[in-house]
Amino acid sequence: MRIKEISFNFDDLTIDLERIQALLGYPDMPLPEPFDQYLEEVIGFARQVKEIRAIYRRIENIQIEPGRGILVADGLTFQVGRTICKELKNSEELIFYVCTAGKSISERSAVLLQGEDPAKGYIYDQVGVFITEAAGERMLQLIREELPEGIKTTNRYSPGYCHWEVADQHQLFSLFPEAPCGVTLTPSALMTPVKSISGVIGIGKSVSYREYPCALCLSLNCVYRKTS
Repeated sequence: MRIKEISFNFDDLTIDLERIQALLGYPDMPLPEPFDQYLEEVIGFARQVKEIRAIYRRIENIQIEPGRGILVADGLTFQVGRTICKELKNSEELIFYVCTAGKSISERSAVLLQGEDPAKGYIYDQVGVFITEAAGERMLQLIREELPEGIKTTNRYSPGYCHWEVADQHQLFSLFPEAPCGVTLTPSALMTPVKSISGVIGIGKSVSYREYPCALCLSLNCVYRKTS
């Protein structure tokens, strides 16, 4: 079992603050008061978080069937859909992963959203999303640095996107020890803490990294969705 776990600090990650500003409705200008102060507070809070983690597992025993939209890894069948199968089809191995920003920022966001300051709570919530995705990107960067020369990776693909059923998360989590990185699943396959992601990456000599095909994706809330 080839499993590796990583811990991150906030400053290990690349967070696109301009994208956060755009998400808050100010794409071409500085944030006005009090939102600039809110964002500064949230970033300060995030710098104290010690729960940002990732875990991944490399699997050699794989089978990918683009025509059926399935892949098999270590005997487990995943209904990922044809779009993701197409992106992974030349993979020699697959990497399954779980990343999380931890529970602190989500808990703080929930308290504010339900009580004293929903606007600030929303900023906590969105920064949590960006931390989680940035942890996934940093993990992918570290994976690439470990690979031999000539071996490449695909992009990251997650259940719930590009027609991959969320229910497959139960099988994905079965590839790891219980509660990987402190993340658990509800019966409906939702992750706790909520600021967590899981997914698969292909590696091999003939794979390609491609930007996410937004036109084929059903998610309207993805931080990587093109807005133009």
